[in-house]
Amino acid sequence: MKPFFRILVSATLALACTAEPTTPTDTPSREPVEEACQIAEDTTAPDSLKRLSCASDFSAFASQPIDTSIPGARSVKVVLDRYDNDALYFQNSQKYAIHYAFVSKNLSGAGKPVVGSLADFNQTEYYSPDRRFLLGAVTYYEGPKVWALEIAPYDTASATLVTQLYESVRDAGYFGASLVFHPTSEAVQMEAKNLSASIRVMSTDELFAAIDYQPLNLATSVGQLRFLTAEQLETTYLSFRDIIVLDRIPNDISTILGIISEEFQTPLSHVNVLSQNRKTPNMGLRGAMSNEKLRSLEGKWVRLTVGAFEWSIEEVSAAEADAYWETHKPTPVVLPSVDMSVKDLRDIEEVVDESQGTLREAIKAAVPAFGGKAVHYGVLANTPGVPLRKAFAIPAFYYVQFMEENGFYEKLDQLMADPDFVNRPEVRDAKLDEFRKAMKAAPVNTEFQELLKAKLAADYPGQTMRFRTSTNSEDLEGFPCAGCYESHTGDPSDWEDVLKAIRKTWATVWLFRTFEERTYSSIDHKSVVMALLVHHNFPDEEANGVALTANPFDPTGNQPGFYVNIQVGGDAEVVHPPAGVTSDQFIYEFHQPGLPITYLSRSNLVPSGTTVLSAAQVYELGQALDKIHARFSPAYGPASGNSGWYAMDVEFKFDGEPGETPKAIIKQARPHPGRGQ
Repeated sequence: MKPFFRILVSATLALACTAEPTTPTDTPSREPVEEACQIAEDTTAPDSLKRLSCASDFSAFASQPIDTSIPGARSVKVVLDRYDNDALYFQNSQKYAIHYAFVSKNLSGAGKPVVGSLADFNQTEYYSPDRRFLLGAVTYYEGPKVWALEIAPYDTASATLVTQLYESVRDAGYFGASLVFHPTSEAVQMEAKNLSASIRVMSTDELFAAIDYQPLNLATSVGQLRFLTAEQLETTYLSFRDIIVLDRIPNDISTILGIISEEFQTPLSHVNVLSQNRKTPNMGLRGAMSNEKLRSLEGKWVRLTVGAFEWSIEEVSAAEADAYWETHKPTPVVLPSVDMSVKDLRDIEEVVDESQGTLREAIKAAVPAFGGKAVHYGVLANTPGVPLRKAFAIPAFYYVQFMEENGFYEKLDQLMADPDFVNRPEVRDAKLDEFRKAMKAAPVNTEFQELLKAKLAADYPGQTMRFRTSTNSEDLEGFPCAGCYESHTGDPSDWEDVLKAIRKTWATVWLFRTFEERTYSSIDHKSVVMALLVHHNFPDEEANGVALTANPFDPTGNQPGFYVNIQVGGDAEVVHPPAGVTSDQFIYEFHQPGLPITYLSRSNLVPSGTTVLSAAQVYELGQALDKIHARFSPAYGPASGNSGWYAMDVEFKFDGEPGETPKAIIKQARPHPGRGQ
């Protein structure tokens, strides 16, 4: 159990209400009124104050957590001691990061009850109705200019206790007339309905409505600033050294040095994962297309910085831009060499040999034959409690065989020796399209076909099959290349349909956007090989989603949880939804008592007041995510010695036969690159 550390949520989309709608007349009518400050200038701030009398007092105590995606948020923790005549303490949150640290140092012993262990403190002070302390935080949200009292998402305080804390804080703070109560989870929101009408409850969506900045990947880069609409991107070629201002995020975008989008994004969109992999800044900014500061720099070389709380942009000289590129252009990536010794169509449970060495070593040893996706799937298949489709892998040998037997490597040599192909993106795009068409029409080795027919007839009779990309240049630590390749479905009852699916999937190695991504990282294109992960497809799934096995807004670990983004089955993809479509996004604190859920947005494709998943389904998913997180820790996480950010990026479905409750099925897991520094 972790102590309360104000949950930090993502301004990703227009968010659905978590409280009763309010009108402008409901907003606090009084501005904060400052009094004489308690802390004199140029003096050391004390451990606590009984009152916060001015902005300077608040600033001296307020913490600025780096993991927030709500810029400008500042927070001071509060403690009300019910044993000591309801004494209220604003704690120095810069000195004491958690409530327990302050309470055990300052309110234990010396005539007062001794504060026990952290575990005992957490168990009683967040869950017991007879608790000694009421714990919370006063947070100032700079964007909407809101003062909010918040309690932990898992705190079970009754409306009576919340009221006691609220009134005490209101009366002891210079901001008191403006103070609202902000519920931080579904459970807290339910209890907030029992509060008196005199306490203004402000929902998460109301807070986000006034937020104009969304930091997604924290980084700095220097490039040429360009303005484009998503529609214009379909016919416009970009340079590696561009920084682009967009009206909305498209499904795909070429490799560039930075993104500013007018429409807010989802943290697990392909575009953002690619930005994280490239270590380039990515942010949302309402009104970006007409922002005066940005428009004044259009076409110029600029330095863009995306920070946790604020962003900045400034003009630089062409010489500075050239020097930056020379210093910061990506280090060439060398891919694992293909293992041509493996030719059998291997059941997924046998893809990774964990009998020797570490899990990390076993994964690396299997990638040259089976690619990143199939290898990680193979680890999942040997993880008890993780629900998967039965699957097998077609090794990379057969892709190489196909390329060699049809002379495609020689054709690639000719293309890459053509100056027009190398120097002109429109020529490169057209030639790669011709190359893919040739691949889709080329013959497939007869012996391989017979081997595949026998496998499908014996183990997957009557099933349509998904042929999924699994290359040595995706789903890898340091180079995930999310969305670089495309999978396809074939029906074995029509064998040509199977061959068509395989060739179309193999051909996606040579998609223009994928070719550009590899070029940006100086990858030898001919070193890329594609194995295939094969299983029955999901023709009518009830829901599809993506998740992180850690809270991306809390890399410190003080507020652990799973981040989940899920949408009902259909045409609206969860990672890049159509304009105007929102999905369910939430933080699931799986390891906290009560399993609190904090919704960040709601799907507008389900009836109002409902969610895509039931509570039982969320728990089912949480069990799988927990097992996945622990399973891969020896390869990528703390169990491997990694003391930094660790999360697995997981794709999943909920699927079931007619009349059945849909069950979770994990599609893939790969290491996540993190949110930047």
